[in-house]
Amino acid sequence: MSAITVYVLEGSKRRYVGITTDLERRLTEHRSVSHSGKLIGEFQLLHTETFPDYAAARNRERFLKSGKGRAWLAAKFPRGN
Repeated sequence: MSAITVYVLEGSKRRYVGITTDLERRLTEHRSVSHSGKLIGEFQLLHTETFPDYAAARNRERFLKSGKGRAWLAAKFPRGN
């Protein structure tokens, strides 16, 4: 099984946390005309973490989507930087 990547995108108004086995494909999907692209608009890849198994990656994704995880992201990556 391939590595699992947890990623954070930063758009003009919000951040998006996701999980994938193929980051390049997933970024292409976000850039296409889709509902997720409409939600965050133009974005940049802010952060990635790679995990050997889905369970560990899913746990990290859940953390980053939690209040403490959002606070960790805000401290590590202040908006606009």
